[in-house]
Amino acid sequence: MTDTAGPPLTLALYQPDIPQNCGTMLRLCACLGVEAALIAPAGFPMSDRAFRRAGMDYLDHVTLARHESFAAFAAWREAAGRRLVLLSTKAAQDYRDFRYAPGDILLVGRESSGVPDAVRAVADAGVRIPIRPPLRSLNVAVAAAMVLGEALRQIRDAAGEGGEG
Repeated sequence: MTDTAGPPLTLALYQPDIPQNCGTMLRLCACLGVEAALIAPAGFPMSDRAFRRAGMDYLDHVTLARHESFAAFAAWREAAGRRLVLLSTKAAQDYRDFRYAPGDILLVGRESSGVPDAVRAVADAGVRIPIRPPLRSLNVAVAAAMVLGEALRQIRDAAGEGGEG
């Protein structure tokens, strides 16, 4: 993916607690040319075998920033002047209607509990994937892939790189 309009997208994982999902999302980032940020603490050791297995050899191809806490991540984001977009079942805006931009950081929460209100409060925007009742949510890696796909499509189209279709 070429980057013609600014810094690349980043997928940030807030204190992930399932190594397979974390590995899958890092593999997604590697394949799509999206940077990744990991906000500690994780609910598993980063050397966990399932984590490495899910990420396979793709982990060597992802640009990964590690942050020891959300405060450290927030300071990094502020210094970079980048917008934080939270993926949340509690958000009002449909992810397809949001306008993504180069440099956006898409943040996913813990599989078990999402993000705390303090994290939600500092997000510049929140988006959700509409889910048919009475169902509640998708797997976090599936949700990340859907939203990243839409964000990349919009950025590509805005840069005039859209394919013929």
